[in-house]
Amino acid sequence: MTDEQHFRAVPLKGLQAFEAVGRCGSVTAAATELNVSPGAISQQIRKIESFLGVTLLERSGRTAELTLWGRLYHREISKGFEQFAAAEQILARARNENALVLSALSSVVNKWIGRRIFDWQALHPDAHVRVTGRDREPRMGFDEVDFRVSYGSDVLQHDHYTELFRDWVVPACSPALIDAKTVPASALLRYPLLHVEWERHFTPYPSWAEFAEKVGVQLKETAPGLSFTLSSSAIDAAVNKRGVVLAQRSMIADELEAQTLVIPLDVRIPLRESYFLAWDRSALQKPFGTEFRDWVIAISRRQATVSAPSTL
Repeated sequence: MTDEQHFRAVPLKGLQAFEAVGRCGSVTAAATELNVSPGAISQQIRKIESFLGVTLLERSGRTAELTLWGRLYHREISKGFEQFAAAEQILARARNENALVLSALSSVVNKWIGRRIFDWQALHPDAHVRVTGRDREPRMGFDEVDFRVSYGSDVLQHDHYTELFRDWVVPACSPALIDAKTVPASALLRYPLLHVEWERHFTPYPSWAEFAEKVGVQLKETAPGLSFTLSSSAIDAAVNKRGVVLAQRSMIADELEAQTLVIPLDVRIPLRESYFLAWDRSALQKPFGTEFRDWVIAISRRQATVSAPSTL
């Protein structure tokens, strides 16, 4: 038997099962990942052991550990599976080489860039853009992402980026919730308050306590109301007459135009950090890549002017 024939005879399913066991640390975990039973995993590995003539797993009751031969073999075959994964990434990017993939935080997609993208499409009808909402930062050059709208220091994970704008929050509520177009601060704070509490790795979102201090009104130590981790969810609750929210100005433009939200008191507080645009270097080599980056920067400059108080 030649070396080539010997390699081809190794059961591929068995290799996949063994690689998963070594990487996941147990037969059960490997079975969960591959969506098969633990018994099927063990059966596939026994086929490889029989073929190779060595014991790869040391079995003891319900536990199994790689033997010395198993560790040696796993270290080598893992290189091949890593190549498989890399090849899939290359193929995925090649299949989408004409598409620009933009990733952003979920609320940014729902309330800002996901709405503005139609303006880009009108300007460039031949361009293909895919917009995805995800709160975890992508890995540029590995994940299928060309551009990323990040917030604050998260952008430091990327090599290429530029600042977009610093957003401001302003009180907003349904016009059906209040009795007049404008409301004094003391009266406003007696309405149900909707709170935004971002995940801990972000700098804190502006609070109603900060707002009260800014307008010189005392707020109860524990102001009642609901809390949301997503800005967009709090805005939707305000639209549904559930209370008053400190809404990011960039995220309520459509609601203000449709008059599903109003600003009862135009007092604004800046976010503690800015939004940024990051990109993979290869994205600028795609069709419309450079134009798309410049367009996002341009609309962000305009948004900075709209978000900030007019006195600035």
